[in-house]
Amino acid sequence: MLQPERKSRAFLKWAGGKYKLVDEIKQHLPQADILIEPFVGAASVFLNTNYAHYQLNDINADLINLYQIVKSRAEQFIADASSTFCDSSNQKNSYLNLRQQFNQSQDQYERAILFLYLNRHGYNGLCRYNLSGKFNVPFGSYKKPYFPLEELWFFSEKAQQADFVCSSYQQVMEQAPKNAVIYCDPPYVPLSKTASFTSYAKQGFNLDDQAALANQAELLQQRGNTVVISNHDTTLTRKIYHQAKLHSIQVNRSISQNGAGRKKVAELFAVYKGHKLK
Repeated sequence: MLQPERKSRAFLKWAGGKYKLVDEIKQHLPQADILIEPFVGAASVFLNTNYAHYQLNDINADLINLYQIVKSRAEQFIADASSTFCDSSNQKNSYLNLRQQFNQSQDQYERAILFLYLNRHGYNGLCRYNLSGKFNVPFGSYKKPYFPLEELWFFSEKAQQADFVCSSYQQVMEQAPKNAVIYCDPPYVPLSKTASFTSYAKQGFNLDDQAALANQAELLQQRGNTVVISNHDTTLTRKIYHQAKLHSIQVNRSISQNGAGRKKVAELFAVYKGHKLK
């Protein structure tokens, strides 16, 4: 049985995941027939909200393929994927061999198994591809990577309420029904000129994309949809989201590669509240 009152973790490690911010995000999401996430990522908002139906999109084809397989073939997938979580696979040479196998594979089921393996054994939960579309995250050197058995089963059960899509955020938002709420978690604006965007797919997400997303949210708001966008709280994002109602909170964020350096960073929620249309 699903336990919606219990806060549920995603089965993937994910840079920028929203598990710790779910309660704050939920405060801005009104009731609706459907929640649409154009940038679903690790799906923490999906896992911790209670809508009748979900449309979950990401431009990362490997991520969506994995979600579709966990939804439809959970028992077989869990059995096969767990076999890659063993001492012999938790070695740098093994990791590099399996990463190469993933990059050469055309089999969607094999890629799903290896994507989960790479996610849990790679460095810091990163998902990164080079310009050729090859996964290139280095080995993480963890003592004993965690196999997310309970999280996979919960995801698979709740995923029966969801449709998974691999498309552009623009297309998903343009096709949103009028009875939908949309939550957007795009790649964040850098906090400094030296910071770079995390590349979740071959395509990047630049400042023009950030502005285009805000314009799309304004159009949907005028049509009656509520759109919520999260991002860093900066002068630039406040300018981009000037038409929205803005809410800022302080969150802990790692600021160094070793994870030892942490400071408070301002997180911004831009809320484009739609008005119900008659």
